[in-house]
Amino acid sequence: MNDQRQHLLDGERAGARYALRTPRGLPAGVVGLHQGARAGSSLEFKEHRDYEPGDDLRHIDWSAYARSDHLVVKLFHEEVTPHLDVILDGSKSMALAGSAKSEAALGLAGFFAAAAENAGFSHRVWLGQDGCVQLQGSTGRPDAWDLPAFDFRGSLAEAFQRRPPQLRPRGIRLLISDLFWPGDPLHLVAPCAERATALIVIQLLGAADARPPERGNLRLIDAETDQPWELLVDDGAVERYRTALERHQQLWHAACRQAGAFLTVVIAEELLRDWRMDELVAAEFLQVM
Repeated sequence: MNDQRQHLLDGERAGARYALRTPRGLPAGVVGLHQGARAGSSLEFKEHRDYEPGDDLRHIDWSAYARSDHLVVKLFHEEVTPHLDVILDGSKSMALAGSAKSEAALGLAGFFAAAAENAGFSHRVWLGQDGCVQLQGSTGRPDAWDLPAFDFRGSLAEAFQRRPPQLRPRGIRLLISDLFWPGDPLHLVAPCAERATALIVIQLLGAADARPPERGNLRLIDAETDQPWELLVDDGAVERYRTALERHQQLWHAACRQAGAFLTVVIAEELLRDWRMDELVAAEFLQVM
């Protein structure tokens, strides 16, 4: 069996022990049981707002108009179908030699597909490459998915800007990436979170990303440009790297807080050993079955 397929199926098996859920305090999306935050067409009244040209005249509250001489329309709670959109970073930095990031990314996609199925959610995977494209077969079981190529010479933010995914409103969204590109994280987090019930951001790091070698001469190859870099790693270089990584992560945490998203950091090699999801269970995004 293809190694990539095996990682998908390993993740699916691990995810079969969990069910995806919407944490308490967030608008949920289970039909007939929970209600979305957006006004829709179900029968339960939510609130009024001022009439705007183009509004459906059937929703005008004529009794309120008779009392106030002011046109307002009735808004109603929307009942929605539960759905998970997975946004998978397809850039070359996710498939570095000696790193398990691509294997863990595939496993995570399979994991959450299984957890979504257990909760009655539909699901779809978007691959960020030269634009965000739907991974063929990803609305079904992982054994039927096309296998993604992690070969885009750019960032997920660039892919999103070129062609954003068609994310379903009121669904849960999951972004899987190492988040290794410069720029304001909010430029990606905000559109991912827009009209979502919840956004989960998983920063997937290789062990070497989180814990770089202490010292020595290294020859590094830029994953996106293939440009080589000769580097002497000493204690000062390690400390500068750790400081830069911490600063970068702080920017992402701040952007996620601003957008109402949840961010967690996962080490690829550790994930593939034990598939522990304690932080997402504690945050009530996952429930152990």
